[in-house]
Amino acid sequence: MIKYETMFILKPGQEDDAYQAVVEKFTTLITDQGGEVTNVNHMGRRKLAYEVRKKFREGYYVLIHYTAEPSVTAELERNFKISDDVIRYLIVKEEE
Repeated sequence: MIKYETMFILKPGQEDDAYQAVVEKFTTLITDQGGEVTNVNHMGRRKLAYEVRKKFREGYYVLIHYTAEPSVTAELERNFKISDDVIRYLIVKEEE
């Protein structure tokens, strides 16, 4: 299993419960596929460095640390792409 760090930015203007539900969806996806979530950090609402999709100037940042097989990361990335709530994401393999 490989250690990964994933940061994603959610659309602004939602309730805290909605953010929590989206984060729960992605952490459940990781654990259902055999991965183990080690840390979830809700970094909160922050201003973006530049406008995204010509309408978003801020977003809700979330950082997840987990260990999983590469196939889990591929499935997570696929879900990020089709989710309307995620405006940006980045998956990085952590160094040992």
